[in-house]
Amino acid sequence: MASVMQRRVAAAQATRDRFYGKPFKWGERDCGQLAKWHLRKIGCPFKPAARLPRYYSLLGAKKALAKLGHTNLIELMDANFERIPPAAALPGDVIAVPGEELGALSVYLGNGRVIGFHPDALGACVAQPVEYEAAWRVPVVSGSSPDSPP
Repeated sequence: MASVMQRRVAAAQATRDRFYGKPFKWGERDCGQLAKWHLRKIGCPFKPAARLPRYYSLLGAKKALAKLGHTNLIELMDANFERIPPAAALPGDVIAVPGEELGALSVYLGNGRVIGFHPDALGACVAQPVEYEAAWRVPVVSGSSPDSPP
């Protein structure tokens, strides 16, 4: 059986493989969907995501977050995960980087790099942020496997 760190790295890599180079599309390929897919892949149940209505625009995303009682993604993550210093992030943790109104979530890959969406990139990209807004420890549930479909 793989160690917790091996499962973290495998889930982060699977997230990179799924999203890298794919263009941004509200409700399908955006930073919230990237984080949601990653959390399921790493085996971390995220109940609010199950209640999140479909959305197809920034306005729709705002309304979806409001239905969960939050105004941005940082509030949503704070309500559900332990906040950690960004320097303490392990592969598979979720990192918030400066973004527009709702915030921007990315998945930590290791060596200072994240997978996420950037306005200057054509699709999801691997970046090495110089500024962070927050980070959260993503628990790896015992028995979860990044090889199983999310």
